[in-house]
Amino acid sequence: MSADLRKRRFKLRKKVPKFRRQESWKYAKLSESWRRPKGLDNKMRKDIKGVPPRVKVGYRTPRDIRGLHPSGLMQLTVSNVEQLERLKGQDLIVVISSRVGRRTKRVMTDKARSLGLRIANPFREEVFE
Repeated sequence: MSADLRKRRFKLRKKVPKFRRQESWKYAKLSESWRRPKGLDNKMRKDIKGVPPRVKVGYRTPRDIRGLHPSGLMQLTVSNVEQLERLKGQDLIVVISSRVGRRTKRVMTDKARSLGLRIANPFREEVFE
């Protein structure tokens, strides 16, 4: 099931354009992150042909594949060991919250592996020289 959803998600993602902020390609001080075009004579706001596309409802992904991890599994954010234990035996991918510290993240990674859960952001031992 997840392989089929993964293929469908990949296929639909290719169709969605990269929405860029108006004139972000022109000025270095403007980031590419999307901002709604405003202004009376704004060509992007008026949807004039030849101007980059705007964000619209029609580009939204179907409900069954919305929010899926690239692996095709549903992802769930977890912030403590008790939440991990409740997920035993479920077919999903776990994301350890960014608010969890190093020590707890190490414990949670070990526990998730022992329960057979997949982890999107496991604890990795960092080597500093």
